[in-house]
Amino acid sequence: MLLTNEFKKMARDAAKKIKGAAKRAFMAQITGDYLEGSARKAKRELGWHRKTVEKGLKEQETGINCMDNYAAQGRNKIEEKLPNLEKDIRDLVEQDSQVDPKFKTSFRYMRMSAKAVRNALIRDKGYRDEQLPCRQTLGTLLNRLGYRLKKL
Repeated sequence: MLLTNEFKKMARDAAKKIKGAAKRAFMAQITGDYLEGSARKAKRELGWHRKTVEKGLKEQETGINCMDNYAAQGRNKIEEKLPNLEKDIRDLVEQDSQVDPKFKTSFRYMRMSAKAVRNALIRDKGYRDEQLPCRQTLGTLLNRLGYRLKKL
């Protein structure tokens, strides 16, 4: 069946507005009704990801919806990998930090850079270079801990 451009646009727009199992069910229904149940045709004609369409077709066939576990995706925080890192950073930074003089923020300002913190962790706390995150990630961690960095 030849799909019109208006139908393709409507199907793409509708698929963008729904999420998860409902989106896969919609894609499977369109694929089954108009594209002979072919995920490859759905990819070619509508630009949908083939694996998503295949999953929707399988869900439609079996009647069982797959559970999406988006929370388990991504990297773990460095604090989970190195549980003592937060304490070690606080030990190093606390003596060189100061509260905002005007008390406008709850952040503490540091007199050392993230690079200096990283070097001090290696030198004073016994961490190896390859097990510590990069300077930028340490800066993000310091911000999460409530410290603001001052460029030296």
